[in-house]
Amino acid sequence: MFPNGCRSFDRERQGIRFVAYDGMFEVPFLVEAGALVDSHPTASEESCLVAFDAARASIRAAALKIYKGRRPTIYVIGAADLA
Repeated sequence: MFPNGCRSFDRERQGIRFVAYDGMFEVPFLVEAGALVDSHPTASEESCLVAFDAARASIRAAALKIYKGRRPTIYVIGAADLA
């Protein structure tokens, strides 16, 4: 479930973090900056957030596809997952 529209830029991991929910459990995700913008090494926070918002539907579809009910530290969505 994706009731929360919040997302944030993770400078250290170079991607956008967001949270989904499985019942009462938070499921953390990170979309790699390279999956959102072509110029990943120089991608700005703003360009990544704009790209995330534009691709929100495909990101949610990818998150549903890779989520397996396990509880890893974070699920990472890369460019191949959004193809």
